Amino acid sequence: MSDSYIITGGKPLKGEVLLSGAKNVALKTIIAALMFKGDVILKNIPKINDVLDLIELIRSLGATANFKEKNTLVINGSKLKSNRVDLVNGSKIRVSFMLFAPLLYHFGECFVPNPGGCRIGARPIDRIIKGLIALGIKVEYDPETGYYHAKMVNKPKGTYHFEKPSHTGTELLMMIGLMTESKVEIDNIANEPEIDDLILYLNSAGAFISEEGKKITISKCNEIRQKDSFTIMSDRNELVTYATLAVASHGDVTIGPISKNLINSFLEIIKKTGAGVEEISNFKYRFFYKGEIIATDIETTPHPGFMTDWQPSWAILMLQAKGSSIIHERVFENRFLYVDELKKLGADIDFIEVNIENPELFYHFNFEKERLYKQTIKIHGVKELHNAILNIADLRAGAALACAALLAEGESAVNGASILERGYEDFVEKISKLGGVIKKV
Repeated sequence: MSDSYIITGGKPLKGEVLLSGAKNVALKTIIAALMFKGDVILKNIPKINDVLDLIELIRSLGATANFKEKNTLVINGSKLKSNRVDLVNGSKIRVSFMLFAPLLYHFGECFVPNPGGCRIGARPIDRIIKGLIALGIKVEYDPETGYYHAKMVNKPKGTYHFEKPSHTGTELLMMIGLMTESKVEIDNIANEPEIDDLILYLNSAGAFISEEGKKITISKCNEIRQKDSFTIMSDRNELVTYATLAVASHGDVTIGPISKNLINSFLEIIKKTGAGVEEISNFKYRFFYKGEIIATDIETTPHPGFMTDWQPSWAILMLQAKGSSIIHERVFENRFLYVDELKKLGADIDFIEVNIENPELFYHFNFEKERLYKQTIKIHGVKELHNAILNIADLRAGAALACAALLAEGESAVNGASILERGYEDFVEKISKLGGVIKKV
């Protein structure tokens, strides 16, 4: 199986990118569809590896899921026949963990393995399990098999307060709340646009979910049944990848469609670099090189701050900036797997220590005092990049490495293309249309 890109860099990228649907909405809406009555039609679903793996997984459980057009998916979960998620299929994709909700809905009991996905840190599974238990779900873990056994003795009810916000946890507990006979409240939630899109989707089909500040309330509903097809939002992470690449390559790229509220924090910070940014319309933006790129520091935080998924792409832009810039990662504790790979291209990047007074509160992961963390890098820009053989370790880092190869002189090989394609639809085709020299081998 081909799983590498051969990239010849050094060319400015110019043209237009049509954004695909958001991966993190596509996956959750597909899983939630298994709790609907009848067919569910989802539009703007990207044909990426994570989506295709999830479709294979839910089919193995008895659901039907078929594309009737390239990005229109029809799902029906009425014939689910198994409450046990296959270990091999489940380990491929982290979102398999969210199958707790539809399987408990259909069977009242289920067996779900530890999730797969990118290894960018210790995801807060413990917070999610505590939430399930708080809402009345009995959960036990078998370390020998790697499976969680969940059982719904009574309908979910009550309140759960996240110690630290969890994106996946908020969405899963919200789906669990759909089964309540009274009311479920989730406090200190993650306020991400993808969660808002999921709420819009569920409410359009008969759910009663309200969001106020950092709290979501789910009230009893009779059934969830789609009235009209639902179109998911565009992928803001994809926009950042192509926008930073456009400027770093001294190019000029128009990107859309996307709502401004999804990318406001990115637009504010990229303008500080001296990059050209032009709003073509409410849903389309032009990013272009217009002179010297200014080194600009960033710190990752949940929405509405600078996303953790954006920082690998930001590093690529800062490689072309004059001076030194700092990236401080606050959301995950293992997000700099790409640094050693970038050094193969000639990048000048150092890990640095930053004194944080209360790291347990400052960082969004479960900080352990006895561990040594590397959360901050300093990038010394405007170094000439040369070709190299690179290896992708996680999704967003993979995109950053491919973009770095597009900036470097000569021919590079980037191994692990399937990891990048977990979240990027038609990557080779989109880069090629911008004038980049890339092929998959």
